Amino acid sequence: MILGIDFSSQLEEEALGARYFANGKEVNPLDLCRENGVSLSRIRVWNRPYDDDGNPYLGGMCDENAVIKLAKMSKEHGYDVLLDFHYSDFWVDPQKQFIPKDWLGLDEAAVAEKLHDYTYQVLMHAKREGIDVAYVQIGNEITNGMLWPLGKIDRDVKPSTGYDSLCRFLAAGVKAAKEAFPNIKIIIHLERSYDQEVYQEYFDQLVAHGIEFDVIGMSYYPFWHHSFDELYANVDMCKARYGKEVMITELGYAWTVEDYLPDAKEDQLVIATPDPAVKMPYPFTKEGQKAFIEEMLRRAKEHHVLGVCYWEPFWLPMGGRICWASKPGQKYIHEEKKETRNEWANQTLFDYEGNALPALFAFSEKE
Repeated sequence: MILGIDFSSQLEEEALGARYFANGKEVNPLDLCRENGVSLSRIRVWNRPYDDDGNPYLGGMCDENAVIKLAKMSKEHGYDVLLDFHYSDFWVDPQKQFIPKDWLGLDEAAVAEKLHDYTYQVLMHAKREGIDVAYVQIGNEITNGMLWPLGKIDRDVKPSTGYDSLCRFLAAGVKAAKEAFPNIKIIIHLERSYDQEVYQEYFDQLVAHGIEFDVIGMSYYPFWHHSFDELYANVDMCKARYGKEVMITELGYAWTVEDYLPDAKEDQLVIATPDPAVKMPYPFTKEGQKAFIEEMLRRAKEHHVLGVCYWEPFWLPMGGRICWASKPGQKYIHEEKKETRNEWANQTLFDYEGNALPALFAFSEKE
């Protein structure tokens, strides 16, 4: 089984002097993970993550040049590369899929052409740099579509509508990827990994539209995506119904509920106080995170999952200096009410001071 990590914010970490330790010794986190069997690097791709005045959106600043740097770093440390195209200038997820600023005002046909050309451009840039991209995601968490409003899935009607436009965009991305790397593996990535009804509707539509794909990608965060049993029932359904591999392309679990700024006026962490309505499989402690990883990987192997990728394991808060977004970035995605500092730092595989957590060594292919 493949183990992967998404460390797309690492260039910002290094620029601020982040340091990592294991057993009291300073380490390169990429080398440490590679020594423990991790072999895949997942890198998000944003079109133009800065405003028209050049102010950066932060969160990794994953424009084309940063992506190529991260991909070269990955190859130098012995990792295969997965590029995760968001087709947006900043974060996308099921609640937001903002069209790139440079594509605004274009009709569906023109946007499909832009998507094709941009995908091909980035992949060929990687190829010229000697990077053999193994996997590509055509969109990120596109359960409700992408490039809104053009490619949005309307789930308020039955059956859901919007698949014709979405599949036009997916077909354009697949075509570009195969033109750049004929043997590349295509991933279609959703969340709601517990929801068999949504996955069946979605992938039935893709098959009916003739969309070529190799891997069904799933995000799994139990805070939102329910139990192991529901996840793996969906994994089994997808494998049996579509004859495709399944990869858990995003995974995370909290190791503490304490903020890294003890005197902070408000809680910043996305997952901190557990929702009493949601049953967590393990406590949000260092040992609880380790136990979660151990069970996750055991079950993944039992259900013949292709791979599991841990999301942002190195994203240290750096005393509040590392931010998930800048003010211009928040404005672009219409999320201006909360703080900009790192909101994910309690789900890393290193503590706030950069010490490797027990879960890092559990996230391993070593026997």
